[in-house]
Amino acid sequence: MTRIIQISDPHIVPHGQLAYGQVDTAEALTNCVETINASLPQIGPIDMVIVAGDLTDFGTEEEYQRFRKLMEPLNLPYRAVPGNHDDVAVMRTSFSDQPWMPVEGPINWIEDFDDLVVIGLDSSVEGKAHGHLSDATLSFLSTSLDVQDGKPTIVTIHHPPVLTGIEKMDIQNLRESTQLQAILSGYKGELRLTCGHIHRNIVAPFGGVICQISPGVSHAVTMDLRTGAPNCLTKEPGGFLLHEMRDGIMSHHIPVGQFPGPFLFYPEK
Repeated sequence: MTRIIQISDPHIVPHGQLAYGQVDTAEALTNCVETINASLPQIGPIDMVIVAGDLTDFGTEEEYQRFRKLMEPLNLPYRAVPGNHDDVAVMRTSFSDQPWMPVEGPINWIEDFDDLVVIGLDSSVEGKAHGHLSDATLSFLSTSLDVQDGKPTIVTIHHPPVLTGIEKMDIQNLRESTQLQAILSGYKGELRLTCGHIHRNIVAPFGGVICQISPGVSHAVTMDLRTGAPNCLTKEPGGFLLHEMRDGIMSHHIPVGQFPGPFLFYPEK
């Protein structure tokens, strides 16, 4: 039974800074790694961790090196896709020692497990906040799916192709997603599309597949569905997703942190 953890939007900033002047994202990522490690006896074994974009806030070499340092205590292998806050060229150089990092082009990769395939796609657009999948990326996806013969598959990108009702984030979603929808909906096996970017746990249909958006590991985008609402963050508890094969792809939300319990519902007297 393959199990994949998905974290998203760490937004690591240079040492001594707070993201947006408010959030200690390094502390949040540290807490997330500690939560995952502490949870392994209950939820493991885990085959891989996906980081669904926005590893850093400004895409600098310093931030990527800090991200990697903060991830070192994680007792699991991980792969990442870029988000709109990442810089593909700098990210490529910063992870050039990793076998999953392509030497050129979009940061796309595939990992094949016994009962599950995981495909990571680059939806970043240089200098822009919105997402887009290049022809090369769409071709990579189509070719990768063609050889799977219906094997259950998770496809991970940063930008969701669905509208969430959070206006300031929806204008930054994945643009021109008709071809993506056709490729995914035409797959003959079970397929789950997973994303980041919104910093909230959201599930929505996308054509014939489920789109699962991951919470951020630190702050959340404020849940404000009013037209014209400002673009704000809320210091809600961070979280991550656990995807596992259990008569299909099942996804769990796990909050970051340590909490009282477990307690028996009906302890013996």
